[in-house]
Amino acid sequence: MKLLSRDFTRGEKILILALVIILLALFYYRFVDQPVRLALADAESERAALETELSAVQTRVAVLNGMQEALDGINASGSASYMASYNNSAAELELLNDVLHRADTYAVSFSGATRSGNQIRRNFSLQFTVDSFDAMKQIIESLAASPYLCLIDDVHASAGKTDADGIEVSATATFYETMAGGTPDAGLPADSAG
Repeated sequence: MKLLSRDFTRGEKILILALVIILLALFYYRFVDQPVRLALADAESERAALETELSAVQTRVAVLNGMQEALDGINASGSASYMASYNNSAAELELLNDVLHRADTYAVSFSGATRSGNQIRRNFSLQFTVDSFDAMKQIIESLAASPYLCLIDDVHASAGKTDADGIEVSATATFYETMAGGTPDAGLPADSAG
C-alpha cells in the first residue's frame, strides 16, 4: 500500500501533466474540433449548392420575365391569337368569309382534320382573285393576324395576262384547335399521337 501513498517526483509530475495535456488535446480534437470542422464543411457545400440553385432560379425568372414581356408586347399590339377549343369550325368559316369578302372570287377547301394528343389541325387550301397586290397582302395579313391560331404557308400569286384578269392567289394554311375545354363529337379525328 505504500506504493500508492508515495509522493511523485518532479519528473513524474511533469510527465503526468504532459499526459493530461495530451489527453485533453485529444479529447478537444476528437469531440470539439473535428465535429465543428465537419459541420463547417457541410455548411460550405450546402451554401455552394444553394448558390447554384439560386443562380438557376434567377436564370429561369429572367427567362420567364422575358417571355412575359414578349407576351405583353404581343397582347398590346393586338396581334395575339389563341388556340380555340374543339369544335371551332363554324367560327373559322365565318372568319374566312369575313376576310375573303374583299376578293373578287374565292374558293376554300378543307382536308380532313387531324389530331395529335390534345391538338387538332384543320388544314385547308384557298384560292382567290384580287385586283391588286395590296388587296392580296391585306387578305393574307388578316388571316395571319386572326384571333384564331392560323398558320399560312405555300402562298403562290400570279398576275393575269391583262389587268382585268387580276391576281390569282393560292395558299395552304392550318387552323389549330385544342381539346382542352372542347366537346368531343362524331367529327373528332382519332388521336395519331398514341
